[in-house]
Amino acid sequence: MGVNKPVKEQPKEPLAASGDLSSASTGLLRSSGVVSFFTMLSRVMGLIRDVVLARVIGAEAFADVFFVAFKIPNFFRRLFAEGAFAQAFVPVLGEYRERGGQAAVRELISRVVGTLGFTLFLVTLAVVALAPVFAAVFAPSWYQSQPDKFAATASMLRITFPYLMFISLTGVAGGILNSYDRFAVPAFTPLLLNTTLIAAALLAAPAFQQPAFALAWGVFAAGVVQLTFQLPFLQRMHMLPMPVVDWHHPGVKKVLGLMAPAIFGVSVSQINLLLDTILATFLPTGSVSWLYYSDRLAELPLGVFGVAIATVILPNLSRHHAAESTGAYSQTLEWAIKMVLLVAIPASMALMLLAQPILTALFYYGDVMTAQDMQMATFSLQAYSLGVVAFMLIKVLAPGFFARQDMRTPVRIGIIAMLSNMCLNLLFLVPLHLYWQIGHVGLALATSVSAYLNAVLLFYYLRKKEIYSGCGQWWIFSLRLLAALAVMLAVVWAIADRVGALDISLWQHFFWWQRGLRLLGICVAGTLVYALVLYLSGLRACDLRGPKTAVSSQH
Repeated sequence: MGVNKPVKEQPKEPLAASGDLSSASTGLLRSSGVVSFFTMLSRVMGLIRDVVLARVIGAEAFADVFFVAFKIPNFFRRLFAEGAFAQAFVPVLGEYRERGGQAAVRELISRVVGTLGFTLFLVTLAVVALAPVFAAVFAPSWYQSQPDKFAATASMLRITFPYLMFISLTGVAGGILNSYDRFAVPAFTPLLLNTTLIAAALLAAPAFQQPAFALAWGVFAAGVVQLTFQLPFLQRMHMLPMPVVDWHHPGVKKVLGLMAPAIFGVSVSQINLLLDTILATFLPTGSVSWLYYSDRLAELPLGVFGVAIATVILPNLSRHHAAESTGAYSQTLEWAIKMVLLVAIPASMALMLLAQPILTALFYYGDVMTAQDMQMATFSLQAYSLGVVAFMLIKVLAPGFFARQDMRTPVRIGIIAMLSNMCLNLLFLVPLHLYWQIGHVGLALATSVSAYLNAVLLFYYLRKKEIYSGCGQWWIFSLRLLAALAVMLAVVWAIADRVGALDISLWQHFFWWQRGLRLLGICVAGTLVYALVLYLSGLRACDLRGPKTAVSSQH
């Protein structure tokens, strides 16, 4: 059953979108560039959003409440909309495109949307009705010790949780668009979340006794806005779904079957971060906020580059697998790994070196954020920075299994990593909290270490199962990377010291625009030097383009 009335002849359109975004002959680098560009805009807006939030709610008690109430639906969003669902739905959709027709694809989409939407509606009703129970699960220490914060968390959760339903359906729409190589629209959509929250903070918050509640309503509105934005683009593709609940449809059953284990396989890092939040509620007030601000900055390279590359390679890997092109499959994975390393390693080192000046430049202006808040957030950002490389590698290694519809391997690895994170949380948190009162740093450090375990195991099994064979010349690549990294760090250190970024007693007295310009200069100089050394060592743009995207015969 199709969404629209059958059309005798669909527009003759190749698998990849034509003029809008990329063509089937375009390399993976260009497609990743499209996603990275819009994601970068979204992340910049996200930083502006966090600066606004810091000025409106800071790191006080109700800030902790908002971040917990927002993190719960956001956690499930990353599992359903960005994680497990995308990894399960895109390969199945690719199969239907290869082996069926447009009518079969539309029928699959309508039934997936109907079944998933109905399920999410029931889950949302349950959480809204049982909000105090979920608040007790995710913030157990507040139940008896801080009843006001606990009651506010339950009330705020009733407002924020419906966001999950809207944003998960937005994820379905984004998965469809990505499958047809229309990457820009899904990448642009998160901008609407940031702009909506900024508007809520600046325009609505003054009307509320507790400004954090205005932000909660902003989260709700953002879900509606993002879903509505993507619908016209589906209509133009003749893929606008007419929801039908059908648990027995073969495609729905396959998606659900793949989705259940994928929840663990692709979202282990998010589960670990949520565990951090729960444990942080037992720590001094502000711990949740310190982790939130530092995590947001550590996620910047992950969101801009790691997610962009993973988004582009998944449909391509699915096509290579369907076409039984093992060589192209392995080449695509190798390109993704090298691209991640080129970005993640310098980003990790730069974040660690510049953690305090970055946080101070963005969030510290002496009103609701204190010097103590900045110092504590700096420690956790440095701990998260250690794991940036692993976080990004997980994003591109896991699709190597998901594109083959192998969910069991990453699930097993994910469970191992999650259990190790739980043990490491206690191992690091207890001594750091007892002796130095920085228990939240132990949580961030445990997340980073367990992420490396996850990434190493994923790579090991890709090699063991001969999914990734390696294409040589790694030693040349490694030498180029190390040389560029060494020169970049030296230049960044020298310039940062020259402009006062490493002297916080001086740095915090600059105006916001002075801090911003100095940071921008440091980042631009470091990036240019890094790119120049790579170029002088022999790396060229053609080495970065990667294998060509696959072309399907299905129109």
